[in-house]
Amino acid sequence: MSTQIANAVPFDVKDLALAEHGKRRIEWAFQSMPILQGVRKHFIKMQPFANLRVAACLHVTPETANLMITLRDGGAHILLCAASPHSTHDDVAACLAKDYSLPIYGIRGESGAYFSAHIDAAVAHAPQIVIDDGCHLISALHERNPAWLADVLGATEESPVSAIRLRVAAKEGLLRFPVVAVSESNTKRVFDSRYGAGQSTLDAIVRTTGHLIAGTTLVIAGFGACGRGIAMRARGLGASVIVTEVDPVRALEALMDGYRVLSMSEAATLGDIFITVSGNKNVIGREHFEKFKNSAILCNAGHSKAEIDTEGLASAAYSRRVVRDFVEEFSMRDGRKIYLLADGRPVNMVAGEGQPAGVMDVSFANHALVAEYLVKEGASLQKAVYPVSPEMDHQVAKLKLEAMSVKIDRLTVAQEQYLANWAETA
Repeated sequence: MSTQIANAVPFDVKDLALAEHGKRRIEWAFQSMPILQGVRKHFIKMQPFANLRVAACLHVTPETANLMITLRDGGAHILLCAASPHSTHDDVAACLAKDYSLPIYGIRGESGAYFSAHIDAAVAHAPQIVIDDGCHLISALHERNPAWLADVLGATEESPVSAIRLRVAAKEGLLRFPVVAVSESNTKRVFDSRYGAGQSTLDAIVRTTGHLIAGTTLVIAGFGACGRGIAMRARGLGASVIVTEVDPVRALEALMDGYRVLSMSEAATLGDIFITVSGNKNVIGREHFEKFKNSAILCNAGHSKAEIDTEGLASAAYSRRVVRDFVEEFSMRDGRKIYLLADGRPVNMVAGEGQPAGVMDVSFANHALVAEYLVKEGASLQKAVYPVSPEMDHQVAKLKLEAMSVKIDRLTVAQEQYLANWAETA
């Protein structure tokens, strides 16, 4: 399964002949990643990861490639494996292996056995720093080779749902090294989740179906940061947006933002396009499919395929067929047709370009700087899940503003003293 090239770097990619195209895309993305450009220069000078083993389990995209190159240039012995069998950009993977001599394991559409073997390769790297998206590598390290856990200084985690689960593991005493939840930083949540997911999800739907968003009724299951972004962009394109929620505070916020808030049972009869982005399982199930309009479009932009009961959809239909790339038609017994995009997997990653490079610049700068922090402080941290520090969050935001040539005000000395004096009430 694994292959080696002349420099003895192991890899498993689809086709090295794709490398040239992948390199152009990596370089194009890097132009829109000014924060990471600055971090890379800092890492080249300081070498914070000198002689350290770093393993990453992320979506293999041009933006991810630039993070890997940045860490490598900071001295890391880096290995990358895919966080999903369906989101790998094969040309990018080929370029990382051929042109950058990075061990890379990922093939678009790979089987479950291949995906598991690629995770095993990352575990065998015996990483001291882990960068994860979806907790695949963190879980595998705990389950498959606990003898190496003592060497892990810490990890970063991209997924909000995984951060929740890791906190449960920490509470139960099962977590064996500190984890920083990059997903919960303000810069990641705002830029990646709201603006990135909002744009990339609708882009994927439009390029996959060719449908006009204006004039449609679009139902969004979940009003977290991603749901807010999708709702905002959908309304901007002329859709009538309905939000479903289980959290009363978020539901109230959606209502105050001007969206209709209904239960999924009510919304099921009204929607033309349904998007799940809740982080939970079976948010849309068979009882909802029975109420869908003819030609309703269904997709997921959340954590995993579990958000939509795809097995329930298949059992409710009498036939199914692929009608376009990433579009599957389910013919219901009463003559209605339902269209599922990207097999229920995250549509923006599987059927689209994924998050824009300018957005991932912020998220990956967080990962890179947190990894540097874990090298310095990981050994002294408890085996718990930590947030990104406000200082680092502000640093990343400041760097992004500077890259965009935006200036903001600074507090005067008198203003700082006013805020620091609890006795001054005027």
